[in-house]
Amino acid sequence: MAGRSGRISDEDIALVRERSPIADVVGEHIQLRNAGGGNLKGLCPFHEEKSPSFNVTPARGYYYCFGCAEGGDVITFVRKIENLTFAEAVERLAQRAGVQLRYEQGGYVPGREQGERLRLIEAHRAAAEFYAERLSAPDAAPGRRFLSERGFERADAEHFGVGYAPDEWEALARHLMARGFTAQELIKGGLAREGRRGPVDRFRGRLVWPIRDITGDVIGFGARKLLDSDDGPKYLNTPESPIYHKSSVLYGVDLAKREIAKRSQAVIVEGYTDVMACHLAGVPTAVATCGTSFGEEHIKVLRRLLLDQAEFRSEVIFTFDGDSAGQKAALRAFQDEQKFVTQTFVAVQPEGLDPCDLRVKQGDAAVRDLIASREPLFAFAIRSTLSRYDLNTNEGRLAALDAAAPIVASIKDPGLRKTYVVDLDRWLGFIDEGFVIQRVQQVVGRTQDGGHAPGRRQQGRAAAAPPRPAPARQEPIDPAVRLEAEALKLAVQRPALLGPEFDALGAATFTLPEHVALYELVMAAGGTAAGGPGGREWVDRLLEQAGEGTQGGTGLDLKSLVTRFAVEAVRADVNVEERYGAAVLAKIQEIAVGRAVAQVKSRLQRLNPVEEQQEYNRLFGELVALEQQRRVLRERASGA
Repeated sequence: MAGRSGRISDEDIALVRERSPIADVVGEHIQLRNAGGGNLKGLCPFHEEKSPSFNVTPARGYYYCFGCAEGGDVITFVRKIENLTFAEAVERLAQRAGVQLRYEQGGYVPGREQGERLRLIEAHRAAAEFYAERLSAPDAAPGRRFLSERGFERADAEHFGVGYAPDEWEALARHLMARGFTAQELIKGGLAREGRRGPVDRFRGRLVWPIRDITGDVIGFGARKLLDSDDGPKYLNTPESPIYHKSSVLYGVDLAKREIAKRSQAVIVEGYTDVMACHLAGVPTAVATCGTSFGEEHIKVLRRLLLDQAEFRSEVIFTFDGDSAGQKAALRAFQDEQKFVTQTFVAVQPEGLDPCDLRVKQGDAAVRDLIASREPLFAFAIRSTLSRYDLNTNEGRLAALDAAAPIVASIKDPGLRKTYVVDLDRWLGFIDEGFVIQRVQQVVGRTQDGGHAPGRRQQGRAAAAPPRPAPARQEPIDPAVRLEAEALKLAVQRPALLGPEFDALGAATFTLPEHVALYELVMAAGGTAAGGPGGREWVDRLLEQAGEGTQGGTGLDLKSLVTRFAVEAVRADVNVEERYGAAVLAKIQEIAVGRAVAQVKSRLQRLNPVEEQQEYNRLFGELVALEQQRRVLRERASGA
């Protein structure tokens, strides 16, 4: 791939920002809900959290997380979420917005200045189109027959982008290289592998499903064996590449994400055809892993889409075959259950049918009924454990209790744990709830003392541990500090509401070092008079003034501070912001005058009114004037 011939023009970068609404771009990765004051809120994609602290302010085009202090504009977000360089992020957004970029110092040369990720994405899109076109060719008859036997029509294949990889060594490689892609790009993206005389196709004679990321870009493929002559595995997936990481990819998430957010439900199935069957049967929230077991990175993706919180409003439903392998898979999922905050369920088809086979044999309604018949994952794990013992004997029931007790003991919610103790007693038939409680409490006690529950592996215990929260920003307790923060937020968001009075305050008015630094930054940018009505341009000016890195040995990251105050909601309703701004300024001035009053009183106490009468009278007059000024400011500050 040829190198860059120059930097992207500033005008084009500004145009990309303008045509890339931050709420839309962020909303492709996480669910956002109205947080009031023109802000949106969701679960942060950059750290683990149980309550949403990730804020987006569409009016100013910035985001900020009050949990981990990540913040920036739409380009910063794309850089960090997709691990791109600045130029690659701009190119990614330009492609999304339909902006053709120009490059300085050499001009625009189509196809040359694109970053590696964009080139690989384009190669995969071209490959998906190639495979889809070949599905109608005569040699793709086995693939069409495979789909037809599973109840899928041509329109279904087109909807999901299913295609056919010809049983030829270099069909795709020749096609893509004729389109300008290099052999190195094909190999790096996993579309081909190195052959003796050049790149050879990775997938041959197989039915192919395009795997898309959450934004809809094709990043890999899953291929199913069709021919007896194929001695490879039944399913073959794209290998790890710069754009494909199987541990965080969910097949169908691009189609399901809006329904997952709308219905507060995600259904986890095992295969590509199961996702297709569920969507076509009226369960459009189905997704599947791609050649790997369901894990922690998949949980993070779903939690952000579900806005997974402690209200228990959302559902994650695992579907597994009814055979022993399916039960083992469900129990593995149980180890990750408490990494979700929301409710988790399992839906097992008694006859061992997966959603695809179930739809073929019993119709769409049977698939919907399977999901509707879901059982809480805790209950399923306990029942599956009990099924391994002979409950007709005292010995068997006692052994079953000891085996199930660690599962019950692992439930963090005390109320839910007690409920399952009652269920466990009923399922075992002891009719002695106190005995069961005692047995479970013994396990809880051993776990809390640092031991481990019998029957639970160390790995399972680690999986059940709650995620370590990121250090959160603490709300200042001192009312004066809170007022300082409010004044600075207004200076960043609505500078015209403060005017010359704010600029005249002086840095000494502020107490926290970070507040002093931000006040000085505002003044260095021309003061609030230069900010006018505020908005994106003023925030950009402050960020430019802040520069890079920490400031003056203080360790303060002023760019992060500006972003935080640009996003954090003002405590007043927008309709009363003008009065609120005046009141905040008056209150800050009142506090500053109060400090001066205290200093004068302290000096008066140290003076002898007889021996130092002139100085005493002067200070007393100053005190009277300050008290009068404080009363006036207190009246003005009554709205703060």
